[in-house]
Amino acid sequence: MIRCLIVDDELIAHQILEQYINQTPGLTLVAKCRNALEAFAKLSQDNIDLLFLDIEMPLIDGITLLKTLANPPRVILTTAYTDYALQGYELNVVDYLLKPFSYERFAKAVAKLQATVASLPKQEEETGHLLIKEKGGLLKIPYNKIMYIEASKDYVKIVTAEQQHLAHFTMKALEQELPAGRFARIHKSYIVALQHIKMVKADSVMTINNQTLPVSVNYKDALLAAYKQ
Repeated sequence: MIRCLIVDDELIAHQILEQYINQTPGLTLVAKCRNALEAFAKLSQDNIDLLFLDIEMPLIDGITLLKTLANPPRVILTTAYTDYALQGYELNVVDYLLKPFSYERFAKAVAKLQATVASLPKQEEETGHLLIKEKGGLLKIPYNKIMYIEASKDYVKIVTAEQQHLAHFTMKALEQELPAGRFARIHKSYIVALQHIKMVKADSVMTINNQTLPVSVNYKDALLAAYKQ
């Protein structure tokens, strides 16, 4: 699922893009921002795969925002001005949508992105991170480092090969946060990274570091389907 963020100072633009995103398979809308400062804050808090970015905005324009991001997500520019097309492509944007644009034109831009993502090398595809609060700050845990997650009262224990982290999440919230196809819920108290499963047994899984985790009957069919992919 491609996680999207809308950044535009016009309410009507939010409404149109939200409608387009909701009717497009493979896209999910994470948030809508009215200016670059809101967007910068949201990008530091959430994992965003695709930015629908307006250019002409108060205070800080979209191009300036894009230039300030060290590791920007993929970007589709949405603007009423043709003047920035060259500048946009120099910044390696996916596409440049000139307002007002139809759903067909929107879908074409998204298809271009999806084709690019599908052709990525495996190791690039496995980038991304889970953002947690720890010791008064924010910590990024790369997805490909997470082996499994265990519920622990009001917290979850995130286990990597090197260490463990406690974070204030519900298992349901984590299921929605973690990228589909890379993690599987196997029990009311466990989520496991598919790439770290060594073996699936009748009522358990063994991880590559020989940790045995229980599998509930309610999750077994979904686990087997995901593991076979």
